Amino acid sequence: MRMSLQFVFAAIILLSSFVTYAQQNSELTIGAQIRPRAEFRNGFKTLTEEDRDAAFFIEQRTRLFADYNAEKFRVHLNLQDVRIWGDVNQIYKDDAALFNVYEAWGEYRFNKMWSTKMGRMALDYDNARFFGNLGWAAQGRSHDAFLVKYKKDGLKFDLGLAFNQTGFEPTKLSGTFYSRNNYKNMQFVWINKSFGDLNISALVQNDGRQVQADSTTAYRQTLALIPTYKADKIAVGAELYYQMGQNALDNDVNAYLLAAYFTYKTKLTPLTLGVDFASGTDVADALKGEDNSFAPLYGTNHKFYGFMDYFYVGNSHANVGLTDIYLKTKFKLGKRSNLAAHLHQFMAAVDVADPNNPSSTLDATLGTEVDLVYTIKLADEVGLNIGYSQMFATDTMEAIKGGDASTLNNWAWVQFNFSPTLLKQKIEK
Repeated sequence: MRMSLQFVFAAIILLSSFVTYAQQNSELTIGAQIRPRAEFRNGFKTLTEEDRDAAFFIEQRTRLFADYNAEKFRVHLNLQDVRIWGDVNQIYKDDAALFNVYEAWGEYRFNKMWSTKMGRMALDYDNARFFGNLGWAAQGRSHDAFLVKYKKDGLKFDLGLAFNQTGFEPTKLSGTFYSRNNYKNMQFVWINKSFGDLNISALVQNDGRQVQADSTTAYRQTLALIPTYKADKIAVGAELYYQMGQNALDNDVNAYLLAAYFTYKTKLTPLTLGVDFASGTDVADALKGEDNSFAPLYGTNHKFYGFMDYFYVGNSHANVGLTDIYLKTKFKLGKRSNLAAHLHQFMAAVDVADPNNPSSTLDATLGTEVDLVYTIKLADEVGLNIGYSQMFATDTMEAIKGGDASTLNNWAWVQFNFSPTLLKQKIEK
């Protein structure tokens, strides 16, 4: 790992030394990010119990990126190291941390309208509901993909293609069976058009997942329509998603998500009232092998369903779907600071069976979550965030997630973000 870092720094220094020979009207940018975050987890993602100790740790993301942008092409490289403080001894010869290439892509511009982009990249579209870079998580999310892009007069069009495979070259000589928990292949079309204050996006996505029981591939399709309207004091938005096809177990999928919000900017603070409804699967449909649970497959779910990540963030809530009624606001406390406050009311989208009496159902209410985040800009490239969240859970939440709803379930965190631009050089010959 240390040799890899030495190679990376040497390569970037060498790259910066070739500015003299760069193409006309090009730009080289080199930047970094150091983002340590301390977290106190006492009921994060799932309910805690009275005899369970809270977790405390510090995780750090370190990124170093170089971006070269010329008239006809662009190349972007983003390397990262993700580690828990203390996970490696002070004197060591091995390293348990994650060091990887987060992004490495090239883009070629055929003309002002058409371009193609290929390599390892973050896919982040619209509000990141379905395709998001997962920026909150230290490791982020990226795809190995090929894009064809079009842009003219407020119209944007992206065609994306991906094919994933495991194995080692040169011994990979036959077969395409894919054993990872990821799509085997994926295709999507994203269209976006602005009409003044009105913006409309449409998405058609298809992914194929390897059915582990045999050599077949199950295909699931997601369709979406996302209109938004923004004026001086108001903003209105809606999302309509529908999923069909088969999941990785080859079960039929019939799921949907409906979401809407309204924002009004007062003299003191903006107020946003919204509701999300993600369909779920009840016991009867599950026994028939049906999947009616909407899956926000590659989105930044931490952004939507409460910051304590009880839903859709790497953990299950028994496929009962979700109704989320929320109120969000942000108070400006100074020229460089603000306080965001979110209130969520969570409910199951389908009946939840009583584990003590399967013939009866529990109340649909899962709980109420309060999220507070204080943000201050300490310097132009240095920020500080302090967060506190608390979940007021019900017995229904306890039934689907485990733990103890009557205990104090909270989460607190502090994060520094250093994001300096190390070099920005324009070449005009």
